[in-house]
Amino acid sequence: MAETLEISKFKSKIAPDWCPGCGDFGVLSALQKACANLNVETKDVLVVSGIGCSSNLPGFFGSYGMHTLHGRAVAVAEGAKLGNPDLTVVVTGGDGDGYGIGIGHFIHAMRRNINMTYIVMNNQIYGLTTGQCSPTTELHTQTKSTPEGSIEVPINPIQLALVSGATFVARGFSGSQDLLSDLMMKAIKHKGFSIVDVFSPCVTYNKKNTYPWFRERVYNLQEDQHDTSDWNSAMKRSQEWNTRIPTGIFYQTDALTYEEQDPAFKFGAPAKQKLGLNAEDAKALVESFK
Repeated sequence: MAETLEISKFKSKIAPDWCPGCGDFGVLSALQKACANLNVETKDVLVVSGIGCSSNLPGFFGSYGMHTLHGRAVAVAEGAKLGNPDLTVVVTGGDGDGYGIGIGHFIHAMRRNINMTYIVMNNQIYGLTTGQCSPTTELHTQTKSTPEGSIEVPINPIQLALVSGATFVARGFSGSQDLLSDLMMKAIKHKGFSIVDVFSPCVTYNKKNTYPWFRERVYNLQEDQHDTSDWNSAMKRSQEWNTRIPTGIFYQTDALTYEEQDPAFKFGAPAKQKLGLNAEDAKALVESFK
């Protein structure tokens, strides 16, 4: 009963409106469970998203949230985290938003090791715009925009994260709730940039990468004697596809975060520092924005 009550506080009054069976329901539920189990306060959590079906998630989550611009969720989240490092910042989005137009921000946030978590609902298709080829769509897949099959080699998000400096790299499957929620908990607790790439099937437009397709293939790295401190082993595992597809934590390491190194933070969170203005000047500053 106590756990149920904790989870309920992270449920919004707005009901999710995804297609019935969408994998994003599982991601939302797993994130709610993770935050409840971490015992964080809703006022201390900020969920930021871009554009796409998955990017509607902040509206369904009971905390502070921002629905931003296409591909800019990570950049906005970085600004929020640097403004107030005391916040638990989680970015949620899709493969099109994050690995397409937003890929530049994704790479730079990893190399900076900003202390935040990025959860990508990877359904290997553009769902919101009704079924076009996305950056992670498999080669030769027929979609609305590639009727004769995609000729583009898909991005491997795990490999990209490993070579870009992410200090926590994991993959989940929305059909495996316990593992996914556990991965999210560990990602949020990790000090540094965490990426959790989630297979979140699009039941409407992706008829290949379905729940049964994944269930036949996915396995848990932590049950297969994988060493999460071994970068080379993680890179090798990241190349597995088709017959066996790894989920779980690929790689985790300790490193100084951006916030720990930037001298601007030696006086604490910028959002909580005094501006050095008297009451009259502070009032005038506020009035100037009206």
